[in-house]
Amino acid sequence: MMNPRVDASLSQIDDAANAAAEAFDAYSALPPERIALFLERIATGIEALGDALLQIASLESALTLDRLTGERGRTTNQLRMFANLVREGAWKGARIDAPMPDRKPLRRPDLRRILIPLGPVAIWAASNFPLAFSVAGGDTAAALAAGCTVVVKAHPGHPNTSAMVAGAIREAVAEMGLPSGVFSILFGSSPEVSLALVRHPAIAAGAFTGSLRAGRALFDAAVSRATPIPFFAEMGSLNPVFVLPGAVAERGDALADGLAQAVNLGVGQFCTCPGLVVGLESAAFDGVVERLRSRFQAGAVGTMLTPQIARSYRDAVSRLEATNGLRTTRPFETTTLTDSQSMPALFETDARTFLEHEELGEEVFGPSTIVVRCASDSELRTVASHLHGTLTATVHGTSDDLQEYRSLLALITRKAGRLIYNGYPTGVEVCGAMQHGGPYPSTTDPRFTSVGTAAIERFARPVCFQDFPAEFLPESLRSV
Repeated sequence: MMNPRVDASLSQIDDAANAAAEAFDAYSALPPERIALFLERIATGIEALGDALLQIASLESALTLDRLTGERGRTTNQLRMFANLVREGAWKGARIDAPMPDRKPLRRPDLRRILIPLGPVAIWAASNFPLAFSVAGGDTAAALAAGCTVVVKAHPGHPNTSAMVAGAIREAVAEMGLPSGVFSILFGSSPEVSLALVRHPAIAAGAFTGSLRAGRALFDAAVSRATPIPFFAEMGSLNPVFVLPGAVAERGDALADGLAQAVNLGVGQFCTCPGLVVGLESAAFDGVVERLRSRFQAGAVGTMLTPQIARSYRDAVSRLEATNGLRTTRPFETTTLTDSQSMPALFETDARTFLEHEELGEEVFGPSTIVVRCASDSELRTVASHLHGTLTATVHGTSDDLQEYRSLLALITRKAGRLIYNGYPTGVEVCGAMQHGGPYPSTTDPRFTSVGTAAIERFARPVCFQDFPAEFLPESLRSV
């Protein structure tokens, strides 16, 4: 077992990647039932770690035991969800076109298409979900379900949590009699560890959740290889909320309360935290903002996941406070903050200022949001058209609002992977219909999701078999 607080060496990275490549043929050839049982065994092993896992995760992340208990449930449930998906088998998308031997002028051959696993996958654990988006999180579950071997780069913010979960996976590998290279874990905080892993010729794909800077660096390395590989990165997301006049008139106070809760949930450390609120100037909207301001003035100091994340948040807030044309609201009573602590921040501006400052459209990871007042419907649509790609976009309104603002809906549909009506983006359901991905910079490939059963599609590619005897075809293609 590697020391979780020491950077992996180049030889350790090489060993892990090569072991994944050596194990791939045997693992990818397993029948679906064996892979499903393996995923279920991992889930059982994580549960067997008991409260000790939650206590270590809480110490390393400052997350509450209640939050981590729910996150452990999400982790094991999604492993079992993928086990059921593998058993059912339809995810492989088998397509069969029977031959037409008598067709003129040329016969049509027997054509059968199916998805097959890509190969060894490198996965980078996220900071904000030390269980559900980490060592045995959704990316690992999806890759293993697809028939891929996995090398995980643990997040340095929770190394001991990662080591415990990795131990449970390795026990499952051993108990199932699988090659040890099916799963490996690497530790380290140096960017060189990650770059060496993504550049390793044995790695066939990568999956990442984190900052835009780190994700883009790894994506660039992946596509600059002598043999480029797909790299699925989830990165920065502003998650705008558009507050339309009908909703403001009907439930302005509830809107303000809901927004304050969504921004500050988990100290703002969710990838779907609403970082922008856009509305039309009016006395009623002023009332919403005034109530939102009071909620932020009464906000509390929060402990963030790591000192580095807290420092980055405080630096970003300081830069915003220095921007001309922004009003800032912070809690009334300020205290001396520890290295890991932060305070919520509300910023207010007009559409003209927002459009003049490109940096206002970038994610701030933490409990802050920017309210933008628009002077007209046209200005509101202009703000929407200037937004970057995002995981989510939310609309609060009435049926009449939706009818009147159809053009706004069309705009944000092009910008976001998930549209929310009269709700809030925090909280991502793990299911078949979920889309957790969007246009750049929220992800590097908007066609895919990192949450839900469709996440498996990132780690497979299509192959067509032409005129092959049935005994040499994958099992799913032998019918008809």
